[in-house]
Amino acid sequence: MPDFSLENTVIDEGYAIVCGVDEAGRGPWAGPVVAGAAILDMASLPEALKYGLDDSKKLTGAKRETLFGLLEQHARTGVGIASVDEIDTVNILQATMLAMGRAVSDLSRAGLGIVPDMALVDGNREPALDCPARAIVKGDGRSLSIAAASIVAKVTRDRMMAELALAHPQYGWQNNAGYGTAQHRAALDEFGVTPHHRRSFKPIARILRSTS
Repeated sequence: MPDFSLENTVIDEGYAIVCGVDEAGRGPWAGPVVAGAAILDMASLPEALKYGLDDSKKLTGAKRETLFGLLEQHARTGVGIASVDEIDTVNILQATMLAMGRAVSDLSRAGLGIVPDMALVDGNREPALDCPARAIVKGDGRSLSIAAASIVAKVTRDRMMAELALAHPQYGWQNNAGYGTAQHRAALDEFGVTPHHRRSFKPIARILRSTS
C-alpha cells in the first residue's frame, strides 16, 4: 500500500511542498490523455484517504469516485489534458508529458500561487514541469501523493469519456473509456471512426486505410 515514505525522503532533502503526478488514458483508441497532480497535507490527511488511496486501477469506479470527492475537500489538485489532435501530432508519450506539465501548472490556478518544490511522477520518465521532478516506477502503489494524482486523472478522464459517449453511444465509452474492447471494435466496423479516435494508433489507422 502507498504511504508517505517517498514524500518524507524528498522533504528531508529540503523540498518543502511535494506533489504527486500521474496520468490516465495512454492506451485507449479514443479520447484525450489526462494527467492529475495532487498535494496532500501529510499532517491532517483523513484516514479515509490515508488508508484508502491506492493505484486507481486497483479500485472500483465507486471507490474512485468517493476518494475523488474527498480529495476535492482535503487536497490541492490539478488537471492537465492533451487532446486527440495533440496525441496524433506529437505521439502519445509526448502528449502525456504535456498533460503532466499542465496538471502541475494547474495547481496554481485561482491565483493562489501554489507551486510545488518537487514532483513525484509515476513512471520512468521525468516530464518538463514548473518544478524539479523525480520519476518513480510503479509510484501509484508506493506514494500517497501519486496515488491521489492517479485518482484525479482517472476519474476526470472517465467522466469526460462518459460525456463523449452521449453523442456516440455505439462505442460504449462510458464503460470502456475508449479502450479497444469487443464492443468498441464492433462499433468501429459498423459505424467507422469518429473525430475523437486517435488516428495515429495502429488499429484506427488500419481502419482508415481500409476505407480510403
